[in-house]
Amino acid sequence: MSTNAKPYKETLNLPSTEFDMKANLTVREPKIQALWQEQDLYGQIRQARAKSPRRVLHDGPPYANGEIHMGTALNKMLKDFVVRSLTMRGFDSPYIPGWDCHGLPIEHKVVKDLGSKAATLSQAEIRSLCQTEALKWVDVQRKQFRRLGVMGDWENPYLTLDPRYEAGILDVLADLLDGGYVFRQLKPIHWCISDRTALAEAELEYHDETTPSVYVNFAMVSGVPAAWTEADGSTDADWRAMIWTTTPGPCRPTSPSPPTPTSTTRECGTTTPTPA
Repeated sequence: MSTNAKPYKETLNLPSTEFDMKANLTVREPKIQALWQEQDLYGQIRQARAKSPRRVLHDGPPYANGEIHMGTALNKMLKDFVVRSLTMRGFDSPYIPGWDCHGLPIEHKVVKDLGSKAATLSQAEIRSLCQTEALKWVDVQRKQFRRLGVMGDWENPYLTLDPRYEAGILDVLADLLDGGYVFRQLKPIHWCISDRTALAEAELEYHDETTPSVYVNFAMVSGVPAAWTEADGSTDADWRAMIWTTTPGPCRPTSPSPPTPTSTTRECGTTTPTPA
């Protein structure tokens, strides 16, 4: 056997290419995205679609109170899918990202970080710290969303703390007032004792609790429709209103009609044997 045999790979007639065989996306993707910014790819797309029919996706903003998570990442990527698909179909579909820079999550984080020092600061000072905190996380999240490849006008986002945005809200409120849609009325609201602020319904969380439920028959002493009694020859005394409740806690005694083992009770138009 010859000892001068060529290595097997040298016997293959393979093409020569400089294309990397390894994707190496962690290195390649940031370079591609940096090229997008350098070329102002988003601005070029806007110019190319300037006279096309417009389709606008309004961005429901995330809170500027921390790094992005799976929910905010998925939200932004799905919106990016929609905007890109509309653009590829020939529409002018700009995307203006935004951030919610107000609200309890930001205030809570600032006060928590301050600790006991928060009691020594004025409301104006705490608001200023909240603004600084919000803008810090706007920059952090903007970089993270860009790293996901989401394309938009990242240099000109809308922020709820921007005076122009606040002025727009006041303009809309003025229109509502002029139209008579705003009025004063009492309304119960949920109040957070620790944060000393009103809570929105979406901010309330309830613990699961298992409680007994009860069915109760109440005699219908009046108001039984004539059609019900005429349909089967029954009388008002034959009819009951059944209630069902799972409300926990003590109940005030009532006087429901006691069922009997042999009677037949008519409930809301149906005939149901009454249990013993």
